[in-house]
Amino acid sequence: MSQSYNSSESSDSSNSGEYGEWEANVFQANQAFDDIMSELLVAYQPHTITRRYCDRQREMGEKRLMDDYFVDNPTYDQTTFRRRFRMRKTLFLRIVAGVTANDVYFQQRRDCTGRKGLSSLQKCTGAMRVLAYGTSTDAHDEYLRMSETATRSALTKFVEGVISCFSQEYLRRPSENDLSKLLHVGEERGFPGMIGSIDCMHWQWKNCPNAWAGQYAGRSGKPTIILEAVASYDLWIWHAFFGTPGSCNDINVLHRSPIFDDVLSGRAPNMSYVVNDYDDASDGAAGHRLPVGRSLFLYVLKWAVLGAMPRTNTYTSQKGL
Repeated sequence: MSQSYNSSESSDSSNSGEYGEWEANVFQANQAFDDIMSELLVAYQPHTITRRYCDRQREMGEKRLMDDYFVDNPTYDQTTFRRRFRMRKTLFLRIVAGVTANDVYFQQRRDCTGRKGLSSLQKCTGAMRVLAYGTSTDAHDEYLRMSETATRSALTKFVEGVISCFSQEYLRRPSENDLSKLLHVGEERGFPGMIGSIDCMHWQWKNCPNAWAGQYAGRSGKPTIILEAVASYDLWIWHAFFGTPGSCNDINVLHRSPIFDDVLSGRAPNMSYVVNDYDDASDGAAGHRLPVGRSLFLYVLKWAVLGAMPRTNTYTSQKGL
């Protein structure tokens, strides 16, 4: 009995010794693994990709622009300025002053290093060049020293600023005084009761989805979007409606157009005209096609961005455009 007890005790002590030895080996292995991982983490240096800074020397671009157009004795005359900017210098400076006072984005400020940023003339000129020539936003980087991102931001801010500053004057419905003047001019020109002419123009839709190609296919067989506009004798566009599929004719466009909404809802000014000895109310929707066709042609000819193919199906109804 005592012999069996002694052998059991010796076996337990042997197992306890083997477990202790195994535990010590595991601890050493873990310690060695921790030391290796610590050395690897210390030696590891992650590869960071930094964007290369491009010093465009925007001061040089501003000086060149000023010397070419905006100093007392510029390199290019007024005729060249109007051809390249699509307007007179006085009008352009008025627009620059308006958008600069309206939005702090166009105000020339200094960065954290004390260096001057892009001037208001640089930003507005970059936006005007894109609108006038229909080019990409980085096409004038070499001349104006503006990046693609800066030109795109300036273009967006410029359009928003023009709408904010001049919408009450130029993006408005015709008032009673406007209608009286237009009716008087129309009567003198042999068209009593007419305030403007109405016409439609097709814009080719380059990126039209294939599923919609048949619906928007116009007379040319290519997808187009129709613009309906009303213009007066002085090429002032009083109404624009854009987004009708190119497969529609003028009658379908007029049926969808909101041009008579103000008359039907009673919001239009009360005016009268006489045609064939018949007195009736008029909202100026009727007329011949010459002024609006000429105005649309001149606008597309002057602003190349209007002749660019629209990339999305945009529906807008703007009276007093």
